[in-house]
Amino acid sequence: MVGGAQTLELFRFADRGQSVAVEVRCGAPLTMGAERYYSAEIVLTSDFLNGRVGLQVSHEDLDEWERCLDALEAEEGVEWPAGGRSAWVDVVPDDPVEVTVHDSPSTQIAVRVPIDVASEWLEENRLRLDRVRAAVSAPS
Repeated sequence: MVGGAQTLELFRFADRGQSVAVEVRCGAPLTMGAERYYSAEIVLTSDFLNGRVGLQVSHEDLDEWERCLDALEAEEGVEWPAGGRSAWVDVVPDDPVEVTVHDSPSTQIAVRVPIDVASEWLEENRLRLDRVRAAVSAPS
């Protein structure tokens, strides 16, 4: 991503061969009404396929991701971000964790990636969320 904005991972699911992450550019947001949106990308890396797809992330989306982490901890599947406005992921906490990256609703392209996550994946993703929240809440 270009510019001087700090880019942080909101979450990462990874093993030795592949990963799915969301990178958020924590610089100047795009303001639409009362909501602020930050540029982000879903980043998929594997021996088979590498790709990036853009999306916009709001403070509400960060709150929703926290609820998703709670659901994953309860071994429930999740879709994030909600609303069908852009690309999204769905995560099924099986063994291995199954992450599907969906492009925008118009293309209907989806890539499913089984990931043998490390045991501390949930705690690490909560820390990533905290770092992104702090960065987007800090005064400019």
